[in-house]
Amino acid sequence: MKAVVSEKGQVTIPKAIRDRLGIRAGQVLDFCVVEGGVLIRKQPAGDSFDRVFGSLNLGTTTAQVMRELRGDYDPL
Repeated sequence: MKAVVSEKGQVTIPKAIRDRLGIRAGQVLDFCVVEGGVLIRKQPAGDSFDRVFGSLNLGTTTAQVMRELRGDYDPL
């Protein structure tokens, strides 16, 4: 399949390829230069950090945790 590069460097991925790979609007793609061309890989919806960020609930605020760690430190 072929696609034409626009003046802005944009390319439309053919629908058959988007459907086969499950590529949707907003999907992040990784471009790697390889010998003889470019390899394009679909990236997961988020990296491992993004998947767990904010999932720990200690039942306390950040300020309370910092106060516990540092004691009654008041920089002002």
